[in-house]
Amino acid sequence: MKLKTLSLSALAVLVLSACQLAPEQQAIELPVPDAYASAAQGSGTAAAELHWQQFFSNPKLQQLIELSLKNNKDLQIAALNVQRVRALYQIEDSALYPSLDLNASGTRQRLPADLTGTGKAQINQQYSATVGMTSYELDFWGKVRNQSEQALQQLYSTEQAQLSSQISLVSELANAWLTYAADQQLLELATHTLHSQQKTLELTEQSYKLGAASAVTLQQVKSTVATAKVDIARYQRLLARDQNALDLLTGTQVSTDLLPDQPLSKLLQLPELPAGLPSDLLQQRPDIKAAEHDLLAANANIGIAKAAFFPSISLTANAGSASAELDNLFKGGSGSWSFTPSINLPIFTMGRTQANLEVAEAQQQVALLTYQQKIQQAFREVSDGLADRAGYAAQLQAQQDLANSNQQSFLLSEARFKQGADSYLQVLDAQRSWYSAQQQLISGQQALLASQISLYKVLGGGWQQSSISAE
Repeated sequence: MKLKTLSLSALAVLVLSACQLAPEQQAIELPVPDAYASAAQGSGTAAAELHWQQFFSNPKLQQLIELSLKNNKDLQIAALNVQRVRALYQIEDSALYPSLDLNASGTRQRLPADLTGTGKAQINQQYSATVGMTSYELDFWGKVRNQSEQALQQLYSTEQAQLSSQISLVSELANAWLTYAADQQLLELATHTLHSQQKTLELTEQSYKLGAASAVTLQQVKSTVATAKVDIARYQRLLARDQNALDLLTGTQVSTDLLPDQPLSKLLQLPELPAGLPSDLLQQRPDIKAAEHDLLAANANIGIAKAAFFPSISLTANAGSASAELDNLFKGGSGSWSFTPSINLPIFTMGRTQANLEVAEAQQQVALLTYQQKIQQAFREVSDGLADRAGYAAQLQAQQDLANSNQQSFLLSEARFKQGADSYLQVLDAQRSWYSAQQQLISGQQALLASQISLYKVLGGGWQQSSISAE
């Protein structure tokens, strides 16, 4: 009796410790500095608190984002992946509970005379109706629970991956929309320059015929006209490609009324974003949260591999009624039952069980390093975003000053030419410099807006499910 008590106590300890076969997740020190190299300026609203509708205030862009979240094929695939993994989790989770089945059968069999004890052919029949469970595994070692936990963490990871896809789509669409606006503005600049140069060419040709202009001047003017025509053709081509990109991202053809119709300086006013602390990324970025869930799933997989070293116990049982006559199937005395426990004890597996454990442990280490790598990558992306925002802001101011200076230089050169102090070649050089400076200014405006969008993305802005109407 004492031995029995001790055995039961030992079994209880083993059962209670079953869930401990999977390693507990330890606190992981952030593999990044405590602060960003470029401190965030300003006291704006944190990115995680700004839904994309608040960040992108332009109504046309908002409509485009809504279209993309509804029709984009990549997002639809991501949503279907979530549904698939959710169903897989339900399958694994159902193994925690016994399944009950209702079975009814009837058999009618003729036996020849040489197979019967009476020496005469006879007909046997049997009917049964039972309710029972088949091969329900008693989860002493936490194997089934860890299988369910692994599937659950994979579901969480897939959901976070879907959110990451949504963030990337919103950011990519906004940048594609800005690219269209920039190319459109550059096309307008090139068109305006071409019209101006064509008028200059007409006057220069007349002056050349009268001997007032040199052949060099005439060819220089023709060169500027040809350059403007080349730019127009290039920006028309780029606009067509930009339209195609928008159509692909939105999953439908974008109507002209949703395309940008203002210069970049007035098109999109983005709010200021403070970066906060590096640790905030753990709560704000879905890709990091996905990596965390992958790590937890890997821990559960180790528990599954460890449970394979221990015996597994399964139960099969049913109860019902059986009778040789269908009319007597549910009458008294026809009850039947069966109870079949089974145990499987691994003895010799040629090292397969140990190898599976080593695979699980290696996968857990990979998941851990991947998680740390995601944190480092996020830290770098935020640091780059802060540096880009500050750098492009200073660069844009310099480009604005350059454009203003080149404009004044052109106006002065033109005035000196009219007074006969300079040749027209100097005017052309000044005009080309001004044209180039205007192009750089437009590109700088686009780069600054793109850096702000990128910073919003890498800070985890707009990722809350409630803020993204993808369904």
